Amino acid sequence: MSYSNTPANNCIQSDYDSACRININGSEQEQAFFENLIVESIEIYGQAIYYIPRTRVTTDDVLNEIQESSFDSAYLCRAYVNNVEGWEGQGELLSKFGIRIEDKTTFVISRKKFTEKVDDNVTLAVEGRPNEGDLIWFPVTKHLFEIKFVEAERPFYQLGKGYVWEMQCELFEYSDESIDTGVADIDAVETTFANSIKLVMDPGGSGDFSIGETLTGNLYTAVAAATITGDAVTSIAASNGGQYYNSALPPTVTLTGGGGTGATATATVSAAGLVTGFTITAGGSGYTSAPTVVIQESPKDIHAEVKSWDNSTRELQIINRTGTFNVAEYLKGETSGALWSPESYNTLNNTNSTYDQNSLFETLDDDIIDWTEGNPFGYTGNDSDTF
Repeated sequence: MSYSNTPANNCIQSDYDSACRININGSEQEQAFFENLIVESIEIYGQAIYYIPRTRVTTDDVLNEIQESSFDSAYLCRAYVNNVEGWEGQGELLSKFGIRIEDKTTFVISRKKFTEKVDDNVTLAVEGRPNEGDLIWFPVTKHLFEIKFVEAERPFYQLGKGYVWEMQCELFEYSDESIDTGVADIDAVETTFANSIKLVMDPGGSGDFSIGETLTGNLYTAVAAATITGDAVTSIAASNGGQYYNSALPPTVTLTGGGGTGATATATVSAAGLVTGFTITAGGSGYTSAPTVVIQESPKDIHAEVKSWDNSTRELQIINRTGTFNVAEYLKGETSGALWSPESYNTLNNTNSTYDQNSLFETLDDDIIDWTEGNPFGYTGNDSDTF
């Protein structure tokens, strides 16, 4: 945009015939000029933030509510913090459940910069604007906020159009969401507050688990062996059909080792969820011994993320667990390849909390209620005051 006032003279905005008058509503160039001024102001007076989009993992289709979500990326941009005297909200409240912190704040971000830094780089639930439910990480105070409402008409249209998004936020209440953005300070929120349990592993395991990697169990995984004829794979037979597989989505089959290459196969799953057979789609060549058959884990097998691992004490702490443990299975790290079997574990107490007493209550309640009775809370069919 070019703007000139030649020869130099007083530019009177109330003079509608003046050639130098800025008509905000009538010129895209003039609106772009004001937008650039707003962008520059936020760059100067704003703060660096990370915008963290929410990914819906599972949704309740009846109530249209998000049951499980994850945060897998973070985008650095600048926003103006619209608070000059501290956080908004009710601050710290003392309730019967302890201290509750209800800090609130408002972040103002340029629409132009939001499109450039965020919207053009990720698919949002609602495109073109910040989304309620997404998160804002404020590095200055190391606070994580959740967007509760996005105001699109403030300031109103005095400048011809909307130039900013005003994001009204509250302090985020963590509830076991998966946070893997690649920004260490943000990801530490999950490690610190996720429900964590401790396992002691059996002696004789191999390898060391890596912090942050996913581990899987093999209790329900099918087991099979391959046979070669000449230098090619000719058949695969299952010694254990596994459990809980989906016949419509059979597990993948991978053949490794044996000195050859090119062998591929597919699995057949019965209606009962068992792997019942294999089809050799390519026999490969160059095999001097039978390759190892690796079958994808069952959907029922446990998955978890490693929080910490101590080889000397064989203590493993995990977060984001799905499924149940069994001392008869092995847990394998997907990145490290470490393989250990649980010796003992406690899924009741949260090791991230110094106040958790679930295991204690589970033990003490046996002295209060006799769970050997068919109906410990009373008797049915009794119509008198005697038993």
